[in-house]
Amino acid sequence: MARFRLLAIDIDGTLVNSRHELTEATRAAVLRAKTAGIEIVLATGRRYSRVLPLVEPLELNVPLVTASGALVKRAADHATLYRAEFVLLALERCLQGIAGRGYEAVLYADTYDQGFDYYVVNPVSPQAELAEFLERNAGFERVWTDLMTRPPGGVFSCFAMGTREQMLHLRHELERDQPGLLYMHVLRSPRYRGFMCEIAPAGVSKWVAVNRLATEWGIDSEEICAVGDDVNDIPMIAAAGLGVAMGNALDEVKAAADRIAPTHDEDGLVRVVEWLLG
Repeated sequence: MARFRLLAIDIDGTLVNSRHELTEATRAAVLRAKTAGIEIVLATGRRYSRVLPLVEPLELNVPLVTASGALVKRAADHATLYRAEFVLLALERCLQGIAGRGYEAVLYADTYDQGFDYYVVNPVSPQAELAEFLERNAGFERVWTDLMTRPPGGVFSCFAMGTREQMLHLRHELERDQPGLLYMHVLRSPRYRGFMCEIAPAGVSKWVAVNRLATEWGIDSEEICAVGDDVNDIPMIAAAGLGVAMGNALDEVKAAADRIAPTHDEDGLVRVVEWLLG
């Protein structure tokens, strides 16, 4: 197998198992890859604060790709290396489209140093799926009552929640409203029952963020292995020199991959590291 110099790893459904655990076997495998000289980059849909607990056990000293590529930060000092930002008119039109179809949005901004992660209209929502998210993340919000009509500055991504069918329909409608101006995908975090329609400015993806770091380090795309399980992983799995889908991945993710690893509950990343180290 070719020499790989960077391993980009999704978190939920890939690095951690279905019980949200980083097993010792997987941790040890990642550390073996590091010792062999492979850069380890976490590329996740999680928000920045929810990635930080993995920095110490994995001994990470490289930037964290969070929010599906919309925010890249250095954990050592929380410095921001890259942040996407909506054109204000595009965000306002997006929020109008979400509100006009009966949903509320959660807006992410680079506010970790201010002690919160996202803006909401109200910390309690009448929508069951969003209410669950807000309840499980109580204390991480900042209320912005006219968020849907006059959003705060610095927003780099947002999402609405509902059933899978509702969110797929919402994505279709928003694409029709602003063709080519938004990057969107519909997925479900294993932590919640509802599905998210995640929205970022066009041109944002995990792959773009990972490849930006690789270019700075003199690493070619063919020297990158990317591993994931959900739709927001497809761009990096399809573009990397070796794209790996977990055994628990969605069918469309597996279709984009070069190889299929065992599932996250079978420590599939251990097998990936074995492939890389030969």
